[in-house]
Amino acid sequence: MSLGKVTVNNLNQGQGDVAAIERHFLFVGLAGAEGEESQLFSVNAQTDLEDLLAASPLRTQLIAAQLNAGQNWTAAVYPLADDEDVFDAITAANEVQSFEAVVFCDDSTDGAALNAKHDYLESLKASHGRFVFGIAATPGIAALQTWTQYETAAVAIQAGIAAHLIMAVPQLHGNNVGVLAGRLCNRSVSIADSPMRVATGAVLGLGAAPVDSAEKPLALATLNTLAEARLSVPQWYPDLEGIYWADGTTLDAAGGDYQYIEHLRPVHKASREVRILAIRRVADRQLNSTPTSIALNTAYFMKPLRAMSKASQIGNTLFPGDIQPPQDGDISIAWTTNKAVTIYMKVRPYNSPKEITVNLMLDLSSQ
Repeated sequence: MSLGKVTVNNLNQGQGDVAAIERHFLFVGLAGAEGEESQLFSVNAQTDLEDLLAASPLRTQLIAAQLNAGQNWTAAVYPLADDEDVFDAITAANEVQSFEAVVFCDDSTDGAALNAKHDYLESLKASHGRFVFGIAATPGIAALQTWTQYETAAVAIQAGIAAHLIMAVPQLHGNNVGVLAGRLCNRSVSIADSPMRVATGAVLGLGAAPVDSAEKPLALATLNTLAEARLSVPQWYPDLEGIYWADGTTLDAAGGDYQYIEHLRPVHKASREVRILAIRRVADRQLNSTPTSIALNTAYFMKPLRAMSKASQIGNTLFPGDIQPPQDGDISIAWTTNKAVTIYMKVRPYNSPKEITVNLMLDLSSQ
């Protein structure tokens, strides 16, 4: 008879949380002074940005983002040297931190620049397993342009581009990119909320209202033209105080699923979390082709969707989750070979009205 033995193993079932990077953006742009460039700064809601950075478009956007983001805002900043490649800088930053978005603070003046940014962000999926979108500044109105001339030039920049990871933001007020980035980082709203949401409040710290070469002020008609051309712009409502934001549009092609940032962000969040769950199942026989395993792993991969769908209710007020609760059949696990499995998942966003029509009828039937 052999000797008795006891072995105790601590098993790691991968039931912990995945670190969230939502609302943590990287800001890149030319440095304002010598000595700032080619280094990564971490900033938050308490950082004195005017003391940290010299005057530059980068600092201008950061100040606007900090103001609009509110409590518990964090970000990273990479000031560029004059001859430094912006994509090399972002790659270096990604070796240190992870980001939900990259904010390009220097103007992209043509479609080729926007396409290059999109292609680079798309490549981060392959190189780093990162799901990142970009907010790119485009030029505001020039001193000698009329609004008609500006509209033509601004619309031409995005013409023919299919780049669902890029939001193009005209610098009409000088700090529009920072205002939008901050609004998307505000923790009082969900990542599934549109920046158009009026209940979020008016935008803060927007720069001086622009005028054209004839001293005509910016009008809603011009903003509508830019918005129809997939550019993300502020807007206001007659007889309602404050300036708000229009749609958070991307440069996705017509008919694409990701034309609006409030659809892209939840899918990216789910992708980041499901990716970690999938990695933990590599060569693990817990995931096999038996009906019992398929049922158990359907629940396993559904975990991020259930968490994202959690709603809160206070009295009669319901605050929906990022997405609708997953339903039976929203996850499908199919074995393509005895060593490869394909998983399909549905993410169901909530609808929110961006155009509201109210019809009033007069009732003269009362006695």
